[in-house]
Amino acid sequence: MNKDISRRKFLKVVGAGTAATTAMMVGCKENKSSQVEMEYKKQVEPPKGQMTYRLNPKTKEKVSLLGYGMMRLPTTSGGASGRESEDAIDQEMVNKLVDYAIDHGVNYFDTSPAYCQGHSEESTGIALHRHKRSEYFVATKLSNFDEETWSREESIKMYHNSMKYLQVDYIDYYLLHGVGMKGMEALEGRYLDNGMLDFLLEERKAGRIKNLGFSYHGDIKVFDYLLERHDKYQWDFVQIELNYLDWDYANEINERNTDARYLYAELEKHHIPAVIMEPLLGGRLANVPQYLATEMKKRDPERSVASWAFRYAGTPKGVLTVLSGMTYMEHLKDNLLSYCPLTPVTKDDEAFLYDIAKQIVGVETIPCNDCKYCMPCPYGIDIPAIFVHYNKCKNEGTLPRDRQSEDYRKLRRQYLIGLDRVVPRERQADHCIQCGQCEPHCPQNIRIPKELAKLSGMIEEMKRQSDVL
Repeated sequence: MNKDISRRKFLKVVGAGTAATTAMMVGCKENKSSQVEMEYKKQVEPPKGQMTYRLNPKTKEKVSLLGYGMMRLPTTSGGASGRESEDAIDQEMVNKLVDYAIDHGVNYFDTSPAYCQGHSEESTGIALHRHKRSEYFVATKLSNFDEETWSREESIKMYHNSMKYLQVDYIDYYLLHGVGMKGMEALEGRYLDNGMLDFLLEERKAGRIKNLGFSYHGDIKVFDYLLERHDKYQWDFVQIELNYLDWDYANEINERNTDARYLYAELEKHHIPAVIMEPLLGGRLANVPQYLATEMKKRDPERSVASWAFRYAGTPKGVLTVLSGMTYMEHLKDNLLSYCPLTPVTKDDEAFLYDIAKQIVGVETIPCNDCKYCMPCPYGIDIPAIFVHYNKCKNEGTLPRDRQSEDYRKLRRQYLIGLDRVVPRERQADHCIQCGQCEPHCPQNIRIPKELAKLSGMIEEMKRQSDVL
């Protein structure tokens, strides 16, 4: 692997998905848990004409409560773009998904120059251009993550390219992408010192941007700084991560992240609409431990586990839309059922979900959303795949922990074989040299080298036991 590959080149190659948008129900079809797969088999057709809408207080336009995150689009191989794959986007399927979504009332579509190996905007533009411009709102971002794109010239070029690829002459919702990552220094370099924020404010004044906002990840000082200057910037919306786990436990599960309770309250204080990302926390809230899924199904047998998270995210009155990265028709239909129309969660439902959240925190999974912002590792470690495999086994109760248990040998063998299947040995945790290059890029603030060291030790112990037993 080329150790000198830049983050910019990596985004072009793998199209790192962001926490700015959306949430997917986990992986390709063959990797779905049986819990989710069984729910899809019983799936009913969502009704038409029943979408719940929220009013944009500035434009007075009705926005669908379900927003389509175009970050993991289907590929010709049947997988999801944005992963380590050269597979082309299946444009015919994207068109079908977009048509179905619009036909059922979805009118908010969120993309970025960084998504799907850099092809999401173009694919989104092709699909949406087949519809009347009045039928949809399109959101995209200034995704100038790499210092090579911090210059005013490169950033303006990215902005104009977005319009070209999306085939529009104005953008409904435009975001500063991922503010808070790398703190104030990045905010100043990407948007302030180069005059880009001033440029975007002028574009909004000219009508080429209808609504201007930002998506927040990471350093709370940056979030507070931008809100303190709301009188100057007049933010039309802000995109935040909100779900029933992050509401009170963001710091516990992500370390250094700010709870969604605070973020939402600050937006409410300034009367700024919230666009919600990560309602499923990267799929984790669609694939909760089985004993918790059983509790949720007992409480409401007709709804999927994922629907609880979507209903929760859509209930607060200050929420404008909730984004979901929907790769497959099953994802789209299930989410439509949650919002056609929305049945808000009650106070009793909230208490139930907060208890679920407390139990999930106790499970001690690694809060990886498989966004791949930590990639590429200069030493070839497949960080997200390692974490996803661990979390899957942890949630399913198949993590080999107790050497005295009867099924320890079986579970240990399953874990090691499964790991080798999804991650080549030369890309596993024991090859990490603790350089720390990955950690500043993680929107979830995971102590990546520390977690890799722990997993490497756990796996080494399993292998030693294999020799002993």
